[in-house]
Amino acid sequence: MLVDFNTLPDTSRIWIYQANRSLTPEELAEIKADLDKFIVDWTAHGSELIAGYEIKYKRFIALALDQTNASASGCSIDASVRFIQGLEKKYNINLLDKMNVSYKQGEFVAYKTLVDFKKMAKNKSVTKNTIVFNNLVANKQEYLNHWEVPAEESWHGRFM
Repeated sequence: MLVDFNTLPDTSRIWIYQANRSLTPEELAEIKADLDKFIVDWTAHGSELIAGYEIKYKRFIALALDQTNASASGCSIDASVRFIQGLEKKYNINLLDKMNVSYKQGEFVAYKTLVDFKKMAKNKSVTKNTIVFNNLVANKQEYLNHWEVPAEESWHGRFM
């Protein structure tokens, strides 16, 4: 069942997919329609899943699942990954590569390989105060409070 992301409890499980580029307004509209359809049909062992999403900075898809009614199963997680892979193909974007880093440069979101980010940290092009996106957060509460943080407060801090 598709619900408004903001109504989901803070304990909701979350998956964050970062795109390697900003999405166009047309792509965003289509992706929202695709997400709506996917979530409406998303189940786990025949049980309806209560889920929602938001798209931030024209680049991040945050998919959240309220597990109080039904938890994600291996099959339902596989279905969501297949859905995301379909978006990758359809829009020629990368959403599943966890070895890349997104961070803020002023008002813009930059996207670099982990290797390049480490080099930038070594050269002081990014610092412990650089705002990074910690896509390893596990639930909505962590997402709301610890997703967009200074590098020193995230796993990125080990490179500073």
